[in-house]
Amino acid sequence: MVAKLYSATVLGVDAYTIEIEVNLTGVNSTSIKESTISIVGLPDAAVKESRDRIYSAFISASFIPPRGFTVVNLAPADLRKEGAAFDLGIALGILGATGSVEIDRLGRIAALGELGLDGSVRPVKGALPIAAKLAAEKKVSALLVPPANAREAALAAGNKLPVFAVNSLAEAVELINRGHGTPFKSSLEQLENYSRIPDFDEVKGQLAARRALEIAAAGGHNSLLVGPPGTGKSMLAMRLPGILPPMTLEETLETSRIYSVLGLLSSGNPLMNIRPFRSPHHTISDAGLIGGGREPRPGEISLAHNGVLFLDELPEFKRNVLEVLRQPLEDGIVTVSRASGSCLFPARFILCAAMNPCPCGRGEIELGCKCKTEEKRRYLKKLSGPLLDRIDLRVPVRQLSESELLKAPDGESSEVIRQRVSAARQIQLARYAKLGFYSNSQLTPKALQQFCSLQSSGEKLLKDAITRFKLSPRAYTRILKVARTVADLAGKTSISDEHIFESINYRKADLDD
Repeated sequence: MVAKLYSATVLGVDAYTIEIEVNLTGVNSTSIKESTISIVGLPDAAVKESRDRIYSAFISASFIPPRGFTVVNLAPADLRKEGAAFDLGIALGILGATGSVEIDRLGRIAALGELGLDGSVRPVKGALPIAAKLAAEKKVSALLVPPANAREAALAAGNKLPVFAVNSLAEAVELINRGHGTPFKSSLEQLENYSRIPDFDEVKGQLAARRALEIAAAGGHNSLLVGPPGTGKSMLAMRLPGILPPMTLEETLETSRIYSVLGLLSSGNPLMNIRPFRSPHHTISDAGLIGGGREPRPGEISLAHNGVLFLDELPEFKRNVLEVLRQPLEDGIVTVSRASGSCLFPARFILCAAMNPCPCGRGEIELGCKCKTEEKRRYLKKLSGPLLDRIDLRVPVRQLSESELLKAPDGESSEVIRQRVSAARQIQLARYAKLGFYSNSQLTPKALQQFCSLQSSGEKLLKDAITRFKLSPRAYTRILKVARTVADLAGKTSISDEHIFESINYRKADLDD
């Protein structure tokens, strides 16, 4: 007898439906006293080991293991299967083939979960994208998941697919044979919790840096904070997510899918309802940053998707690690290729980097800097020109004066700044509604000509800047994008000379000046 049901696997951040087929031979022969289970369909070691977990779970749950030869096929056979998430589905398929589970009902079921030796069902990674995939395909009428994964699966499935939380193999069997149960319910209405993000009203001084980060948030621009140690570069960067607009439902599900694949969602908080802030150490590898491994997994830039990637002490990162950022900064995606295949990971983030002005960090003679000109040049040359070209705002962070240090913080709160940023983003969403852009930083050359036209005086300003600072074509377009954002923050439909001038100021502060 052949029993069938469904499960799923995750490659990269995408889910793929898997059909589990189980066939038993020799089950009625009295001469066969042992059970042999063969799992085919490109299973990895963890999938093959499910045979022993399932056997022990059968004994613990008082199910009699089948005698004879059992073949378990995971189709499609040319897609690699990995992990222990198939345990529950394989066990149910075997029980269906032996008659312990209603085989007709089993064929419309999808099951996901790792089995413990006592028959319990343990959580797995990737429940959110798997539930979304199964709900979209409409091949199954119910999804069985571990209780720890029930909330995220129910959120992804919505009203399209009932999700049932099962604590054990015996409970799953009873649910299928009974033919009914109470689906797990969860609501998508979750508000972003800004209280967990440090507030800008705690920052003393640094008005220029605060203004630059407001522009970065409003237009999705990359920024580089340059200043001596202890001036507040990290403090400013940590507050950047707090002035970004609330995540849309689409952004929430996109980001949560990545965290689900890596098993970073908690059962109590199954959605990433705050914009991520990732701050990897400068010793990180290129695979750790962009993703990789034998079976490709998302890296830090994908974990920062729809949020902020903060790279402190930028010149201390390995050169090859920084260079792999170039494509994601342009395209918002990263492709990781391995012998087993290629994976496409989303990576649309705001890069906020920080660095000292020189090797000693002081930068100025008045502050005690003794670095020679050649030492400074070698230090700054750790950053390539193409990478710096992709950073829109280069912001000096100065040492605070005695009066600024002694007085209490008196700047605007993150909420006030966020209101201006959100208003500017709404202008951009309305302007680019038919083009699919989210922010000014995504403008293509054609769209740039359409939405960033200049007056003759503004063109002269840009022409002088190109000549004086030897700007590349990429730098020129990024100046226009920043100017467009400055105009949006001011509520202006056209770009004026003052907007161009402010944008050039953020660009002309080249590190080798």
